[in-house]
Amino acid sequence: MKNCLLILPLLTLLALSQEDTRYVQARNRMVNSQIAARGISHQATLQAMKKVPRHLFVPAMYAAEAYSDRPLPIGYSQTISQPFIVAYMTELARPAKGKKALEIGTGSGYQAAVLAEIVDTVYTIEIVPELARESEARLKMLGYRNIMNRYGDGYRGWPERAPFDIIIVTAAADHIPEPLKKQLAEGGRLVMPVGDPATVQQLIVLTKRKGKITEQRLEPVRFVPLRRLK
Repeated sequence: MKNCLLILPLLTLLALSQEDTRYVQARNRMVNSQIAARGISHQATLQAMKKVPRHLFVPAMYAAEAYSDRPLPIGYSQTISQPFIVAYMTELARPAKGKKALEIGTGSGYQAAVLAEIVDTVYTIEIVPELARESEARLKMLGYRNIMNRYGDGYRGWPERAPFDIIIVTAAADHIPEPLKKQLAEGGRLVMPVGDPATVQQLIVLTKRKGKITEQRLEPVRFVPLRRLK
């Protein structure tokens, strides 16, 4: 797959953004059968998943598969996560109005868009320069004014905008970066896949209360590796 396939021509993107009832119905089916049926009950998350046009966050050649129950390639050796995983990590983060979120690994921008439907502001960092440019343009074109994009090394977080009530890392590493722990607000939650990036990882949730961080280990998952700038 050519990397440039992720960039839809302006006229094509504008045409697709005119809501086709087929996509609305596909999103509703996705939420009902893949997400709510598996136990996701956070209403704001369910509504966000019904609203965000996932087919605009995948290459045009995969638009018809955008609402299927699986991850999809988005170019540059990266993927967009399975819809259930996006919803699950969002629910675990406990998003709400008044909160500020940091996402590490923007990808095509889908997780950032879902969060932006719920929280006040989303700061998102992408290490692949082409994806960083494409996702920023896409999110702006779709009207998301509460998402701040940055190209860079997500391991370091975004210290000048810290602390964050929510931190979601959409790539795997064998440990949780210390800078991200330090940027977590009081009462905040960090969600990240941790383990060998070459095999299966475990989803971890950190919660900060009274300055102390507690850890909860959840389901096995598979994510692309967390990359670093050299």
